[in-house]
Amino acid sequence: MASMEQFAAGFLEEPGYLDYARVGPMSAAVTHEAAAQIELLSRARFGSLATLFTQTERFQQAAALTTGFRHDQIVFQPNTTTGLMHAMFGLTGGGVLLSAGDFPSGPFAAVRASEALHVVSPLWLETDHGRVTPNQVKQQLTATTAAVAVCLVDARTGYVADLEGIRQVIGDRLLIVDAIQGFGVIDAPYELADVVASGGQKWARAGWGTGFLALSDRALERLTPVFSGFAGTDEDEVWDEVVPPSDSARAFQVSNPDAIALARFSAALEEINEVGVAAIATQVSENVTRLIDLADEFTVPVTSSRDERERAGIVVLEPVPEQLTLLTASLHNHGVSTTTRQGTVRLSVHARLDAETVEMLRGAFTSFSSAATY
Repeated sequence: MASMEQFAAGFLEEPGYLDYARVGPMSAAVTHEAAAQIELLSRARFGSLATLFTQTERFQQAAALTTGFRHDQIVFQPNTTTGLMHAMFGLTGGGVLLSAGDFPSGPFAAVRASEALHVVSPLWLETDHGRVTPNQVKQQLTATTAAVAVCLVDARTGYVADLEGIRQVIGDRLLIVDAIQGFGVIDAPYELADVVASGGQKWARAGWGTGFLALSDRALERLTPVFSGFAGTDEDEVWDEVVPPSDSARAFQVSNPDAIALARFSAALEEINEVGVAAIATQVSENVTRLIDLADEFTVPVTSSRDERERAGIVVLEPVPEQLTLLTASLHNHGVSTTTRQGTVRLSVHARLDAETVEMLRGAFTSFSSAATY
């Protein structure tokens, strides 16, 4: 096992970056992997390209270790949205219960599937101020509900869904999880889900064009691989005939994946597995506490949960509306990268939080507090 110090040494971004929920700058391991694979492909020395065609197996083994799914239950995807599209279009009837306030990937996939195939209907969940809880899911289930879709971490509130509680109340209905805002930094019980989709460009720090779809045996039995191309079969060569899709997760792909993206994601997952998601989650939680304490010191309102069981790496600040521009400007002027959206400022921190970043944030809060006072 690698130490947290070794893992933290792989962060290359400059001080002031607190925007991992938007995009995670690629790690040193991923950067080196990408450079090596690009060099290999650009040179194309005799016999050297065979390495590129072994990246799928490498990726599946790494993702299996991270998620707890078997390697044959995992298929590479270019992003979270594509994986969710596969899942929603694959539903064969009934309704899918989800929040209209979730990140748009899920709601769009559900509506598009309903409009195109007319076999599944989105059932809009009433939430607790944006939080999807087991009690609300239980109250709004119907006899025709075939699946429940939820974000592991809500992108706007930072709230971590209770997957265990939701699984208990939905029975054998399919549980579909958009894991992008927690994957790699939340030690989640993914084995309770039937569908897990995530990209690698945020907390995994693997760059854009990386993602996966993990499907339980129950999901593989119930979902139809609507968009299943020639790469979605169990045959290596499919000339002259159209053969049936694979019985494994492999069915849920259209073409051969980007080998260099596979290598980048594999390197990121191997790095995560070396230190362990639990250790990363502990460090992220400590860093979130530091951000909350600093906001409290300057009386900047924190509206995301303070309960360690309900939070991941996101801290949401919500000043009074007339002071939002002032806070945003103060952060910008001190070089702190954040996301401002719909009246809130979102800070998102990973396992490394260096002293210079803390001081930059302190300077921004000092400027904000001083100006807001007068």
